[in-house]
Amino acid sequence: QVQLVESGGGLVQAGGSLRLSCAASGRTFGRVAMGWLRQAPGKEREFVAAISWSGGTTYYADSVKGRFTISRDNAKNTVYLQMNSLKPEDTAVYYCAANRVIFTTTRPDYWGQGTQVTVSS
Repeated sequence: QVQLVESGGGLVQAGGSLRLSCAASGRTFGRVAMGWLRQAPGKEREFVAAISWSGGTTYYADSVKGRFTISRDNAKNTVYLQMNSLKPEDTAVYYCAANRVIFTTTRPDYWGQGTQVTVSS
C-alpha cells in the first residue's frame, strides 16, 4: 500500500509558478513510479506527468511539456511538480499518483486526495 498526501496548491496569476509536493508513505515508495493527474471542473481527469522509480524516465502531457517539471527525492519519499508559465487552463484539482510502472494512464494503482490549483487571468 502507498498513501499519498499532496500540498502546495493555491491561487496564482497567469504566468506565475507553483510547486506541488506529494509525500508518500508505505514500504514500496522507492520502487513505484510516481506522477500527477488533474481534473478541471466539468472535464475528465487527465494525465499530467510521470517519473520512473529511479527518476531516469519522465513523461509529460503535450499541454504541459516545456512548462512543468516532475522530480522525486526517494530519500524523502516525495515527488514534486514544478509548474511555470501557468495558464488559466491549468486550473484544476491536481492528484498525486503512484503505479507499479511508469504510466500515462488516468487510472494508476494509487492516488491522493488532491490539491486545488487556480490560475487567474
